[in-house]
Amino acid sequence: MSSVAPADLPVGKDLGSIEAAEQAEYGEPKAARVKKRLTSRTATIASLIIAVLWTIPTFGLFLSSFRPAELIRTTGWWTFFANPGLTLDNYRDVLLSTSSSSPQLGAYIVNSIAIALLGTLITLVFASMAAYAFAWIKFKWVNWLFIFVFALQIVPLQMALVPLLQTFSTWLRPMQAWLHDVVPIIPEQNYAPVWLAHAMFGLPLAIFLLHNFIAEIPNDVIEAARVDGATHGQIFGRIVLPLATPALASFAIFQFIWVWNDLLVALIFSGGTQDVAPLTQRLAELVGTRGQDWQLLTASAFISIVIPLIVFFALQRYFVRGLLAGATKG
Repeated sequence: MSSVAPADLPVGKDLGSIEAAEQAEYGEPKAARVKKRLTSRTATIASLIIAVLWTIPTFGLFLSSFRPAELIRTTGWWTFFANPGLTLDNYRDVLLSTSSSSPQLGAYIVNSIAIALLGTLITLVFASMAAYAFAWIKFKWVNWLFIFVFALQIVPLQMALVPLLQTFSTWLRPMQAWLHDVVPIIPEQNYAPVWLAHAMFGLPLAIFLLHNFIAEIPNDVIEAARVDGATHGQIFGRIVLPLATPALASFAIFQFIWVWNDLLVALIFSGGTQDVAPLTQRLAELVGTRGQDWQLLTASAFISIVIPLIVFFALQRYFVRGLLAGATKG
């Protein structure tokens, strides 16, 4: 009885893998080389320099928001250490003043929070369901439909502003007024056009990003749930959503900041009324009508960036996990 020996097969731990081949060629695995480059002294110094340069304007805005009007008009914020002067009057005027000539940002901050929260939540709900359908439900033309949704990202949103505004004015606003009369708990403010506009413009990118994440869920997990008799709704709610939490949180940060900082969509779909207008609209009015009162403008601008910063730092750990998801396996 004869046997044939294998022809020079590599032996040892993982020597037949791609990592072993890279290690044989370059002396170390690819992951180790990338990690070494990113954690080198040069990369650290470059990151610190970029962080400092990126932070300087925000630091200048922060200092200016506490400086009296006289110092802002006569000196730059960089002279603070030689000529210090701090006051809380700027924040008192923009938040607590009852004068009609002051910015009175309280109502606008509430409007921005309402618009950003619902604009983000609606987008995530519909995008996550669509992403699951594209990834795990087989139906006719699924690939072509996904390509169509992906292609919508290159369509400028300005092209859809007028048709959407006409549709909302004809159908949505009368419907919302009727719903408020039937169910008084529904707010009378006309937030719905702004919510839907932000959701429509954010859905193509959200579906594309969430699809890439959800499609990477191991097929064994989905098949095991199907064998146990789980429906698509149960799989989506009990398996997909918990596993996709990092991706959902990552996109929630982007969507929230985009909606919070938006001015164009808010100007068109809010109607310009104070009961719906967001904070960005009020800041634009301050630049135009109170451009000389820089102490009020700097305080208002710094208030506008505080809430996005809170959202970012609250979801930071999910944001990092979402960015790294799919980059490595094992």
